[in-house]
Amino acid sequence: MVIKILMLVVFFGVMIGVGLYCRKNATDVNGFVLGGRSVGPWLTAFAYGTSYFSAVIFIGYAGQFGWKFGLASTWIGLGNAFIGSLLPWLILGRRTRTMTHYLDSKTMPEFFGQRFDSKFLKILASIIVFIFLIPYTASLYNGLSRVFGMAFNIDYTVCIVVMAVLTGIYVIAGGYMATAMNDFIQGIVMLFGIVAVIAAVLNSNGGFMEAIKGLANVNDSAVSTTPGVFASFFGPDPFSLFCVVILTSLGTWGLPQMVQKFYAIKDIKAIEKGTVISTVFAIVVAGGCYFLGGFGRLYDIDVANVGYDAVVPAMLEKLPSILIALVLILVLSASMSTLSSLVLTSSSTLTLDLINGTIVKDMKEKKQVLVMRVFIVVFIVISAVIAVVQYKSKVTFIAQLMGVSWGALAGAFLAPYMLSLFFKGITKIAVAVNFVFGSVLMLLNMLTPDIFPAVLKSPINCGACAMIAGLIIVPLVSLITPKPDRARVDKIFTCFDYMETEKKKEI
Repeated sequence: MVIKILMLVVFFGVMIGVGLYCRKNATDVNGFVLGGRSVGPWLTAFAYGTSYFSAVIFIGYAGQFGWKFGLASTWIGLGNAFIGSLLPWLILGRRTRTMTHYLDSKTMPEFFGQRFDSKFLKILASIIVFIFLIPYTASLYNGLSRVFGMAFNIDYTVCIVVMAVLTGIYVIAGGYMATAMNDFIQGIVMLFGIVAVIAAVLNSNGGFMEAIKGLANVNDSAVSTTPGVFASFFGPDPFSLFCVVILTSLGTWGLPQMVQKFYAIKDIKAIEKGTVISTVFAIVVAGGCYFLGGFGRLYDIDVANVGYDAVVPAMLEKLPSILIALVLILVLSASMSTLSSLVLTSSSTLTLDLINGTIVKDMKEKKQVLVMRVFIVVFIVISAVIAVVQYKSKVTFIAQLMGVSWGALAGAFLAPYMLSLFFKGITKIAVAVNFVFGSVLMLLNMLTPDIFPAVLKSPINCGACAMIAGLIIVPLVSLITPKPDRARVDKIFTCFDYMETEKKKEI
C-alpha cells in the first residue's frame, strides 16, 4: 500500500509541476490551444498515441473483445497501429498541417467553417463535438474506477473526483503544451507498463506456450462449437472483429481530438519522424493491450454478472504489489492523457467556434483564454456527473459509450474532412448532409436500437458503417449540389504548392 501511494503522489506531483511550468506558453489563444504551433515530433506523436489509447482500451475494449475473440483480438491492436496511426500520419499529416496553417484554423469546426466559407458548418460541427465527446469522457472514469477499486477498495466517486481535479489543474494552467509534455511522460509509463504486465500475466499462466495451450482448450458452445477457436487466427466471429478494427482504427481519421494534433506540429518535416514514433508506440500499447485481453478466458470470471469491464482487473489482481502500482500509474496515464485532450478540444471548440463571433461579437483574446478555462471545468464536471449516474444505474459497459461517441464523431467528420483536403469539388451541402447522417444515425442507435437490423444494433458495427457510408455520401451529394466558388477553392489549394517545394528540398 505504501508503494502504491508513494508512486501515485510522485505521479500527480509531476503532472501538476509540468502544468505550472507550461503556464508561459498558455497566455494567448494560439499558445493555449496549439502550443504556438511549435510542438516537435516526439511530443506530438506521444500526444497522438496517448489520446488514442485510454482506460477505455486497456480495461473496456481489451476485456470485452479479448473475451469475445480470444487471441484474435490482437488484430484490433495491429489495425490501430497501421490503419489508425501509420496511415493518418502518412495521408493526412502533411496536408492537414499545411492547410490549417494557411487558413489559421485552430479547431476542426473552424477548419470546416473556413474551408467551405460557412458559419453554419462551423456551428453545427462544434455542437456535434461537444455532445459526443461527453459520453467518451464518462467512459474514461469507468475504466479507472475498476483498477482503483481493485487496488484500494475505495469508492468510485472518489476516483472520479481525484482524476478530474488533477487533470483540470494542469490543463487549465498550461494548455496544450502542458498536455503534450505530460502525454510524453505518461506515454513512457504506458510503454513500459504494458510490457511488464504482459510478461507477468503470461508467467502466471506457465509462460507463453502454456497460456496458448490453455486458451486452445477453452470451449464455449454459446459462442462457437469449433475446438480451440479462442486461440485461432481470426477467432469465433471474423465479421464483428472486422467491424471493431474499422471503428477503432479508421475512426481516428475523423476524431477532432486526434486530427488536431497535426495542427500543432511545428513543421511538415517533423511529420515524417512523428509517423515512425506514433506507429511504434501504437504497436506496443494497442497490440499489447488486446494481446493481453485475449487471455481473459483463462480466468474464472462470470461476465454475465460482473460485466466485461471486470475481465482485465481480474487478470491483474493477483500480481505483485509493485506491478499493481505500475498498473495504477499506467491506467491513470492512459486516462488522464485522453481526458486532457478531450476537455481541451471541447472547451476550445465551444469558445472559438460557438461563442466567439456568434453569441459574443469580437471577444478579446485574453477573455477567450479565460472562457476556455471555464469551459474545461464545466466539461469535466458534466462528464464526471454522467459517469457517476452511469455507475449508480449499473450501466457499466465501457465499449458501448465509446462506440457511440467514436461512431458519431467519425461518422460525421471523417469523410468531409479527409476529402476536403484532397478534392476541390466537395460542397458545403454534402458536408452538412454527412454531419446530420453520422450524428443522427448514432443517436438513433443509442436511443432506439430495436429499429436496426441485428447486425447494426451494436454501436460498434453501426459506427463502422457510418464511417464507410460517409465516403459514399459526400462525393455523391457533391455531384448533384451547387459547386463551390472555384477561384476561392483554388486559392486555398495553393498552400500545397509550398508543401511540394519543401518535400523536394528534403529529397
